Amino acid sequence: MSSEDHRNVGGKPEDFRVAVPDVWPEVERAVHLARGAALKWASVIFCRPEHLKRLSQYRKSESQRTASIHTRLKLMVHSYLEEVGWGMEQLREAQAELSEPSQTLKKAGVEFNRNQDEMKSLERLREVSVNHRQLFTAVSYLPRLYSVGSMVLQAELLVESRKLLEAHAYLMKLEQWQDDILWKLQGAAGMPGNELSTDDQELVSKYFSGVRNLGETLGKELWVVVSNALAVVRQNPTSFVSTVRIIEREEAIDRTLLQEQADGNARPLPPGRPRCWRACFFKVLEEAVTAPFRSVSFLPTQGPGLARHLSNLQHALMADLATVRHLLEPCVPPHYRLTRAYIRASHHCLHAHLTQVSSWDLESGEIFAVLNWVLHIYSSSEMMGHPELLYEMQGEELEPLISPEGLEQLQNKYVTSVRKSVSEWMQKALQVELQDWQRDQEPDTDHEGFYQTSLPTIITQMLEENARVALLIGEPLRDQTIQMGLYEVENLLNRFREALMDFWKERHSDPLNSKTKFYLHYLLASISNCIILKKSTESLQQQQSSCKIGLFSRAPPNPLAGLDRVVRRACRIVMDQLLLNLKPFLTGLLTRPWLVQGEPTPKLCHILQYHLDLYSHVQPPCRQRLQEEAQWLMVVEYVRALMQKRLICRSAEERRKFTQQMVKDDQQFREIFHGLEGDGLLSEVKPLNLLPVLADFIKLKDPSMVPLEVSGLATKYPDISEEHVSVLLDIRGDISRDIRVSALELLQNSTAPLPPGYRPIFTDIQVPPSTMAFCLPTAKCA
Repeated sequence: MSSEDHRNVGGKPEDFRVAVPDVWPEVERAVHLARGAALKWASVIFCRPEHLKRLSQYRKSESQRTASIHTRLKLMVHSYLEEVGWGMEQLREAQAELSEPSQTLKKAGVEFNRNQDEMKSLERLREVSVNHRQLFTAVSYLPRLYSVGSMVLQAELLVESRKLLEAHAYLMKLEQWQDDILWKLQGAAGMPGNELSTDDQELVSKYFSGVRNLGETLGKELWVVVSNALAVVRQNPTSFVSTVRIIEREEAIDRTLLQEQADGNARPLPPGRPRCWRACFFKVLEEAVTAPFRSVSFLPTQGPGLARHLSNLQHALMADLATVRHLLEPCVPPHYRLTRAYIRASHHCLHAHLTQVSSWDLESGEIFAVLNWVLHIYSSSEMMGHPELLYEMQGEELEPLISPEGLEQLQNKYVTSVRKSVSEWMQKALQVELQDWQRDQEPDTDHEGFYQTSLPTIITQMLEENARVALLIGEPLRDQTIQMGLYEVENLLNRFREALMDFWKERHSDPLNSKTKFYLHYLLASISNCIILKKSTESLQQQQSSCKIGLFSRAPPNPLAGLDRVVRRACRIVMDQLLLNLKPFLTGLLTRPWLVQGEPTPKLCHILQYHLDLYSHVQPPCRQRLQEEAQWLMVVEYVRALMQKRLICRSAEERRKFTQQMVKDDQQFREIFHGLEGDGLLSEVKPLNLLPVLADFIKLKDPSMVPLEVSGLATKYPDISEEHVSVLLDIRGDISRDIRVSALELLQNSTAPLPPGYRPIFTDIQVPPSTMAFCLPTAKCA
C-alpha cells in the first residue's frame, strides 16, 4: 500500500464520519441511541433552573472527554492501517518466491506424462522379479514346509496323551514358521506395507490348516481341563498347572504382537491373533459354575425337597470354594484372584437360580426356607460371612441374591400362604368348637376352675408360632404376620358371634333338646375363651414394632373391638337365659300369696344362686360383669313387678307387711350377692339399694311428707318418671288428690339431666297403661 493510500484512509475526521454510515449502517443507530441517552442524562441533571449555572462546567468536561476519545480512535486506526500495509507487502514477496517452484513442477508433470508409456514395458520385468523372490523364499523354507505335517501329527498325539506343554511348544514353533513365511512372501512381493494377494493367503492358510486345527484341538483340551478344574485338581493338579502356563504364554505372545502394532510395526497380526485365552479361561470357569444350575436333573421338585436342596447347595458351594482357595488358587498367578472370580460367578448363578425358584408357586414352608437361606444362611459365617471370604471380597460389592422388590413380593407371598393356612385352621377349630357345644358334659376347666374349650388354645398357639417363625426372617415379616393373624382373628370373631346367635336360636326353638343340655355352660366357656383371646391379642399387638399396613390395604385390624362385641352378645344371651328361668316365678311377686307366704322369693334366690355359681367359672372381669348384670336384672324385674300394681295396700297394716316383706326379699338378695356388694360394679348406682328406698317410701306414715320423699327419690334416681311415682302413690292407697298433685309438680320441677357415670334403672321399666275409663279434670293427670 502506497503512502497516498495511507493519506486517503487516514484523512480528516469529518470525512471519516460522513463516509462511515454508508459502509456501516449500524453506526447511525448507535448515534441515535447515544443522542437519546444524552437527552435523558441532561433531563436528569438539569431538571431545575438553578442547575443551569453549572452548564459551562459540564460543556467543558464533555468537550475534553470527546476530544480524548477522538484522539484514541485516530491512534488506533493509524496502527491498524500500518499493520495491514505490512501484511500486504509480505504477501507480494511470497507470491514472487513461489512463481519459480510452480514453473518447475509444471515441467516435471509434462516430463512424467511423456515417460508414462515407456514405464509400462517394465511391468513384465517386475512380475518376473516378484515370482523369483517368492520362489527363492519357498525354496529356503522347504525343509520346514516338509516337516509341518509330521510335527502336527506329533503335536496331536501329545494332546491326546495330555502332554499339553510339549504340544503347545510344537504349536508355537509351527505358528512361528507360518508367520515367517507370510512375512517373507510379503517382502518378496515388494509390498512391505501391504497385504499379500488373496490367492497367496489362501495357499498358505490351506497348507497350514493342520496348524490351525491343532490350535483349536489344544484349546478345546484346555477348556475341558478348566471346566473340570475342581475334580482335576483334587486328583492331580499337573494338567491344570500346564493349562495355566499355556494360557500365560499365549497372553505374553498377544501382548508382544499388540505392542508391536501400537509401536507402528508394519508387520500384520498373524491369523487368529490375539487369542485372549485368559478371558476365555474365566468365561469357561463361569460356565462350569453355571452348568449345574442349567441341568434339568439338578432342579429340585417343589415341596420338602426345596429345603434339602438349599442345604445341599450350601455344602456343595462351600466345598467347591474350599477347593478353589486351597488347591486351585496356588496353581494360578496372584493377579488371577481366582477365589474372587469363583465367588462372583457363583453369586450370579445363585441370583438367577433363586429368582427362578421365587417365581414358582411355593407354599409357606418353602418360602420360609428360601427367605431364611437368602437373608441369614448365605451371609452367615458358615458361608459368605466367613472372615477369609470377606477378606477376598474386600472392595467389591455383590448384588443382592434377590432384589428388594423380589424379597417384598416373596414375603407377601409368604404372608398370603400363611393366611390361607391360618384361615383354614381357624375354620376347623370353630367347627370343633361348635361340635363341643353339643356334648353331653360340662366344658373342661383350667387349673383355676374356669370354663374353657380348645378354641383359644389352638388359635393362640397358631398365631404365636407363626409370629415366632416369621421373626426368624426379620421383624418386618413378623409384623406383617401378626397383622395378618389379627385380621383373621377379627374374621373368626364375626363368624363366632353368628354361631352364638344360631346356638341361642336353636336353644329357644327347642328348650328340651338334649344336645343343648349344657347350653349355659358353653356360653360361659365362650366368654372365658374371649378373655383368653384378648390377652393373646394384646400380647401380639405389643410385639409389633411398627404399624405398617403392608400387604393389607384396608384399615388396621381391631380384634379387641370384635372381642368386646362377642362378649357383650354372649352376656346378653346369658342374661336372656337367666330371665327365661326367672320368668315362671316373677308373676308371683308382690301379690297376696307373696304378702302372706313370702313366695316365690326363695325359688328366685335358688335360681339366682345356681346362675351365680356358674358365673364363678368365668374369668374376670367378665365374672363380675355377669354378677352385676344379674343383680341389675333381678332388681329391674322386681321393680317392673311392683309397677304392675298387683297389690294395692288398703290400710297401714298392709303397708307395714308389704314393706316388711320387701325388706326381707332385699335381705335374701343381698345374701346371694354378698361379695359383689361394693366390688366390681361398673356404675356408681348400686341396684339393690333401690328396694329399701322404695320400701321406706311406701312405709312412710305421714302422707304430708310424701312430696319431700318424692324429691329425695328424684335426687337419687333422676331417671324416675311421673308414671313411676304415680304407681308408687297408688300402691300406698292413702294419698289424697292434693298431695298427689303437689308431689308430681315437685317431681316435674326437680327434673335434672342424668349425671356422668349414672346407669339408668327406671328407663327400662315400662309402666302399664291405666285401666281407668276416664281421667278426673285435674290440673295434672295422675
